[in-house]
Amino acid sequence: MTQYFVYGRDRAGEDVKARLTEEHWAFMDGYAAELIARGPTLTPDRDGPTGSVHIVDLPSAEAMQRFVYDDPYYLGGAFASVEVYRFENLSGRTMWEFAAAVDSYERFLVLTKDAARPLSSEHLILYGDLYDGSRHVGRAGLVEATSAAAAAALLEADDAEVHPWEFGGRR
Repeated sequence: MTQYFVYGRDRAGEDVKARLTEEHWAFMDGYAAELIARGPTLTPDRDGPTGSVHIVDLPSAEAMQRFVYDDPYYLGGAFASVEVYRFENLSGRTMWEFAAAVDSYERFLVLTKDAARPLSSEHLILYGDLYDGSRHVGRAGLVEATSAAAAAALLEADDAEVHPWEFGGRR
């Protein structure tokens, strides 16, 4: 099995997802046992989606291709781009196993090219290194923090790309 980080960045100005949400969730239900994390990235005010993050454990590159390119969001044209990386889960858990949540904190996706050291914080939901083939290209973290700047600091990243994020799945 290989873990993959999949980030679909939404097409600007279109809300294709609104009409495909149930189909997307039904598709993801088929991967419930393989999902490590999932959820939408959001606008800074957290009122609308900007993308979809999935971290999934799959048996082959072919299974990954089906996961990414058979998703109703992808087929419906919701994404301007989709990034796929091999993911090394350094926290060793799923988002559902994260138990230290602080209600007053918000959640974020943090992407960085800096990944030189192990991290430790009770506010790391999960994190791991990203690879394109065998080449290390960065790190992704799902964190809870009081602000985007605090989220970047949790990953000790000077070059962080930070997106508001929330746990995904059926509501």
